[in-house]
Amino acid sequence: MDKMQRLFLSSINLLGGVDVVFKQSAEITTMLRLVLLLVGLSGTSVLAAPLLHAQFGIQQSVAPESASVQEFGGPVARGQHKDLVLIGAQSAVPEPGEVFRDCPDCAEMVVVPPGEFDMGSRETPFESPPHRVTIAKSYAIARRETTFGEWDACVAEGGCTYKPDDHGWGRGNQPVIDVSWADAKSFVVWLTQKTGRAYRLPSEAEWEYAARAGTTSKYWWGKDIGKSNANCDGCGGVSLHKTMPTGSFRPNGFGLYDTSGNAYEWVADCWNDSYAKAPKDGSAWTSGQCSQRVLRGGSFANNFSAARSAARFRYDIDVRYYANGFRVVRDLQ
Repeated sequence: MDKMQRLFLSSINLLGGVDVVFKQSAEITTMLRLVLLLVGLSGTSVLAAPLLHAQFGIQQSVAPESASVQEFGGPVARGQHKDLVLIGAQSAVPEPGEVFRDCPDCAEMVVVPPGEFDMGSRETPFESPPHRVTIAKSYAIARRETTFGEWDACVAEGGCTYKPDDHGWGRGNQPVIDVSWADAKSFVVWLTQKTGRAYRLPSEAEWEYAARAGTTSKYWWGKDIGKSNANCDGCGGVSLHKTMPTGSFRPNGFGLYDTSGNAYEWVADCWNDSYAKAPKDGSAWTSGQCSQRVLRGGSFANNFSAARSAARFRYDIDVRYYANGFRVVRDLQ
């Protein structure tokens, strides 16, 4: 490890606030380059500041483009920030922190770094026992929940056969809801065929790792629910009891929106009543009560306790419910 990397690691230890362990010195160099890249960008980048904070505990002063993003305190108007948007090249493997799309209408993906974290909590038996999980490889995860616009494209191209009701809340950038686990699987099959890339549902461990974004608190923003952080029952402000457009609130440290509230999100794992004998390598748990699959993140219809980073729920794989949606993951290699 060279002098610059030792100085970098010392800075992380002094700043604190993160529980992500990078596995190799090469990855440290990659993340250092990411810092330099982000610092060199315009100070208005909403993505840069949370990434710096989550990875390194560094707070960056951000000059918002509108009052809705001041101090990251309230809803962020979609499209009013300057993202790092890269169109995925056929030969390029995106690095941690990069944001890309595989096609103009595809989901915006962000690459999260490898690392380790403590999954679960002692709040309920379903979340116990807390256990150390190693994420050995980077992967890309959608910054937003899959939208009605993306789902309707799948229907139009024949990849999805079911057109869910939007309950009068709108389509477009609203998160797709009222879809089953089986429906979500059909979407990722279509997206894989469309792009030639390996899309899938996240494992439960991948989902929580990305949702925590290096934090260990109940919510990625802190120990209390606060106000204007998420769309759920009791999340502060007026409870709308309906979905909001994806990206209506500030992103977490990895640049992900709505990992708390808005729509519940299907993951790949079979349901198990506890984490006893759960995988510790970040893979999906493919044994247990596999007629039921795990949902994460809570929703507009649920109490704020369901929006905790460790909270988990379950549903039958073929049942559609008006609060259930999903987001996608893409393998990088």
